[in-house]
Amino acid sequence: MTTAPTPAAAPTGPPPARLSTRVDVAIQGIRLLDAPVSRKAGAGPSDDGHVLLDGAGAAIPLNPRSPYTVSGGRLLLDGADTGMGVEAVARPRFYDLSTADGVPYEKIARLHSASVLATTVVQTCSRYDADTRCRFCAIEASLAAGATIAVKTPAMLAEVARAAVELDGVTQMVMTTGTSAGRDRGAAHLARCVRAVRAAVPGLPVQVQLEPPGDLAALRDLHDAGARSIGIHVESLDDAARRRWMPGKGSVPMSEYRAAWSEAVRVFGWNQVSTYLLIGLGEDPDELVAGCEELIGMGVYPFVVPYRPLAGTLARDVDRVPAPPGSVVYDITRRVAAALRRAGMSGAGQAAGCAACGACSALGTCADLTRADGTRSAETGTVEAAS
Repeated sequence: MTTAPTPAAAPTGPPPARLSTRVDVAIQGIRLLDAPVSRKAGAGPSDDGHVLLDGAGAAIPLNPRSPYTVSGGRLLLDGADTGMGVEAVARPRFYDLSTADGVPYEKIARLHSASVLATTVVQTCSRYDADTRCRFCAIEASLAAGATIAVKTPAMLAEVARAAVELDGVTQMVMTTGTSAGRDRGAAHLARCVRAVRAAVPGLPVQVQLEPPGDLAALRDLHDAGARSIGIHVESLDDAARRRWMPGKGSVPMSEYRAAWSEAVRVFGWNQVSTYLLIGLGEDPDELVAGCEELIGMGVYPFVVPYRPLAGTLARDVDRVPAPPGSVVYDITRRVAAALRRAGMSGAGQAAGCAACGACSALGTCADLTRADGTRSAETGTVEAAS
């Protein structure tokens, strides 16, 4: 394995105001926000509104108790202007359409940030029983609420993707899935969906997301179907945290993740493989940053995101686990961004996916503000700026 970069030094002094605000609002959210594009429950971070924060896409929690509000297109903290502009992402036109048999497009795929089409191709998970489900996940809550359908067919996704590109200028697509009970862990259906979308919209980059498949040949199948980047999301690198937070998914050995990451980098390429890492699951910050640096050395992008207490999850409704302190999120995010910058790795360099979008993380803002020469980072202002 490639030698990991030297660990980044912890930042000293107070965080820059823009970064401090970006991190704080990602944790505390915004109240009184009119957000036509929003999402509740489901796979991944949700209960948020999608906005342009100083022109960059951001998925911000909707929190009626937040000290942040929006007035006149400005972000206010306790009524005072933070100096940051806020503009809600407009409702996409494809949301007004339905399939021939009456399924609303919005139940098949959703707009994320300003130009990303995202879907959970199978909205059920074999690990969703109370004893095995991930405690931060609400993948089946949106299905129970009638906001989506259980299985999206390849034909449905191709139809919606074409409309989203033609009507709303969508530039990339993300396909995730609940974990199936089969050995492929959902890879075969993902491949069918990717192939159909790429046939309908050949120029649309697609990222797929799944657990490590039992047969790593499935990774080549996904690439051959047309996927151009992949997320193999572990959420935590600490085995104790994995057992506590993800009793089902945490039973998959870390050796399987490392083997899958290594093969995925071989198949998809350096910086086309990513993994979600949640800040706030109890990991030691220094160990988390060191783990991120090891991933970077492998060619894997560690997408660090603060844990978000979501309605319908065991972590919020049963465990009452709060969001992590802003100081911890700032510290980890800043150090990981510095390590990514040293390696020449950026979300903007990925074909599609969560790191390419960046709206759920402050990594893009950190990349902008941690350049040693003080100039604006090349990857911000493009896709990476969507954080």
